[in-house]
Amino acid sequence: MKRDNKTLDQIYDLFALRILVHSIKDCYAALGIVHEMYSPMPGRFKDYIAVPKPNMYQSIHTTLLGDKGTPFEVQIRTGDMHRVAEYGIAAHWAYKEANYFGKKTSVKVEEDKLAWLRETLEWQKEMQDPQEFLTTLKTELFEDEVYVFTPKGAIKVLPRGATPIDFAYTIHAEIGHHMTGCKINSKMMPIVTPLKSGDIVEIITSDKSKGPSRDWLKFIKSTSAKNKILAWFKKAQKAENIEKGKDLIDKELKRIGFSHTNLFKPEYIEPMLDKYKYKNTDEMYAAVGFGANSSVKVIARMLQEYRKEHEEENIEAKIEELAKARQKRPKPSNSGIIVKGIDNCLVKLSKCCNPLPGDEIVGYITKGRGVSVHRKDCVNIGDLLVEENRMIDVEWYEENESSYQVDIEVYSNDRTGLLMDILKEIGTTKAKILGVNTKTTKERIAIMEITLEIENLEELNKAQRAVRKVNSVYEVKRKK
Repeated sequence: MKRDNKTLDQIYDLFALRILVHSIKDCYAALGIVHEMYSPMPGRFKDYIAVPKPNMYQSIHTTLLGDKGTPFEVQIRTGDMHRVAEYGIAAHWAYKEANYFGKKTSVKVEEDKLAWLRETLEWQKEMQDPQEFLTTLKTELFEDEVYVFTPKGAIKVLPRGATPIDFAYTIHAEIGHHMTGCKINSKMMPIVTPLKSGDIVEIITSDKSKGPSRDWLKFIKSTSAKNKILAWFKKAQKAENIEKGKDLIDKELKRIGFSHTNLFKPEYIEPMLDKYKYKNTDEMYAAVGFGANSSVKVIARMLQEYRKEHEEENIEAKIEELAKARQKRPKPSNSGIIVKGIDNCLVKLSKCCNPLPGDEIVGYITKGRGVSVHRKDCVNIGDLLVEENRMIDVEWYEENESSYQVDIEVYSNDRTGLLMDILKEIGTTKAKILGVNTKTTKERIAIMEITLEIENLEELNKAQRAVRKVNSVYEVKRKK
């Protein structure tokens, strides 16, 4: 384990069985029997009978998966092969007795056999590409496939070069959509690690996962996984863009002082849909949310129709009047928060959840320290709600340009140059790095806590997406 840098979970012969038979023919017959009884692990088969080791060791090795998914090794050999394996042909003694199949046998080491071995070793040095019997196995005949296992021993066939992402989607689309990490042979590994035949893969999921990343499409190899991811984006992004578009439309209506009910009537909507070739309002909302059109243009086209029926109204004057009224809104605090009905109020952003512009927030009136602002999903909100009379409405000031500190946690497979690559990617965004704290576990997993200075939630999301692109990084999350 120390020499090969392996963990206990990667040792497949903790449990082993040795089968001794009378002839080479019986070796292969026994192999067929054990492969019928248990699933063999591809890539873990060695035929040292057909291709002996340089020290003349001969045996068949195969690793099987037990009923509970525990791997164990089986060695199959003849009595003669076992004697050579136990005592060696290069031993410094001539004879030794052994008891196999109920009778004593003498092992004689002859000098001419050692001479032949020396010649064989010289011949092997000249051969640059000795072909092992492994290449003739059925599992290796299909060069474009790898065979991997679930923790319970079920086998999955994937394209060569496939990743744990491909593996997750072969189990179920929802497993893939909610995937947050993976273990390969019981070790935490990046989800883009190429799989090898014989790997045991465990998928880690979370109900809080927001779904697959578009970056996954760069690494996956299976058509099935690709189609499932694209289908998710088509469905999820459309719904997300519709909601975003509705929000942008509502903000623009609020800015000019029009109610949704007065403007969104069929006689105003249809000309707008016809102008921009939208089939329905959902398609229009999705286009605005995606950025293919702006809320200003959409509403301007609807106002053209509105003016035809309301020529007596001075719409521009009304909008100007509303703009002046808007200037009379309560002034925001230094933290960029407006407290409903209160000006110049002391406001403090809670450190337990570090709210950012874009987060849904609530206010709590403290004793002598003004209003404490928390995210709606803050773990402490449940305790605060007990005193409902001290809760107060708060909102972000839209024109605020304050900066905020936030901590993110990065989990990655440790490697040389990792920190430099992460900091370089963050440097491509507007986020400023204020501090970095990093540690590495005994499993060689690097855990980093990075403090950033940003202006809003969108900048934080961009910084997190940039870090996720770094090779070996498998999870990035905002610290609670």
